[in-house]
Amino acid sequence: MNISQKINIETFFRSERNIPLIDVRSPAEFEHGHIPEAINLPLFDNDERAIIGTLYKQNGREEAIMKGVEVAGPKMIRFIQDVKKKASNNKIYIHCWRGGMRSETMAWVLNLAGIKCYILEGGYKAYRKYLKRELKKEAYFVIIGGMTGSGKTEILKRLELLGEQIIDLEALAHHKGSAFGGIEQKLQPTTEQFENNLLKVWEKQDLNRSIWLEDESKLIGKVQIPDEIFFRMRQNPVIEIKMEKTIRINRLIMEYAKLNPLTLETAVLKISKKLGGLNTKKCIEAINKKDFRTAVSLVLNYYDKAYYKGLKSRNINSLYLVKFETDDALLNANTVLTAARKNGLLA
Repeated sequence: MNISQKINIETFFRSERNIPLIDVRSPAEFEHGHIPEAINLPLFDNDERAIIGTLYKQNGREEAIMKGVEVAGPKMIRFIQDVKKKASNNKIYIHCWRGGMRSETMAWVLNLAGIKCYILEGGYKAYRKYLKRELKKEAYFVIIGGMTGSGKTEILKRLELLGEQIIDLEALAHHKGSAFGGIEQKLQPTTEQFENNLLKVWEKQDLNRSIWLEDESKLIGKVQIPDEIFFRMRQNPVIEIKMEKTIRINRLIMEYAKLNPLTLETAVLKISKKLGGLNTKKCIEAINKKDFRTAVSLVLNYYDKAYYKGLKSRNINSLYLVKFETDDALLNANTVLTAARKNGLLA
């Protein structure tokens, strides 16, 4: 009979990652936050977990265990069958919230069925502590700033093609960071899951080299950038892109004119207090007339003011201006990279 082996979180990150990771927590726990490659095979559904948790608090551990056995017993055959389909060479990693009763119980059952289980010691809780430690590690960022429509995301992607390290926070957040940023995007993850997904990218970075990021507010849509990253973003140098407003307007027309007008109206209404009643009315009228140049110009007036306001909180000595005369992302990425090297901004 195989015997379960406990491994700590550091060992897990250094071990074979081709072995499936089974998360036996409830679907609600999993949805709130999970290790990115984990497969959710819950021992209890959301309602069952709530009942057992209440019993534990009110009547103690023994009664909760008995209820757990009653609920889980009929599911065991199906659970074993599901795990066997997922296992690699009859091996799995397994965890619950803190590496306790749920994962140990299921590992025992799976061992009886001939499946070798490696229990993640401390469970998901240990993973979250590990995440916070990792994100605190010293790293050097170079930030790409610039007004809305400057093509910062495209430049970031081209920098990656040029061999630079990047982290695309907006892609991880499924949001472009404005009232219009959630249009045609996937559902945003929770902030906790955003951090988990960020760690997966973070682990691939060489922390001895510079990492490029796009300038962001603390919130990207409803998702918060973790303090460990955000505070350093505010401290590290910014290459500020200057691009003619006409070019920015043309870029935004290309991006948003093809969208459903009702979707655009909804986004405009989200910033109506900032735009003002008259400008909001003009903007919606322009959208309905397909006069996107007027609509974009009105919205940019607000976003440009907001950008300059945010820029005042930056250390002016850490800002490096780069002017663009074109919307060629690759050319602009090369210009940004040259400016970074010239000013000694790369680690």
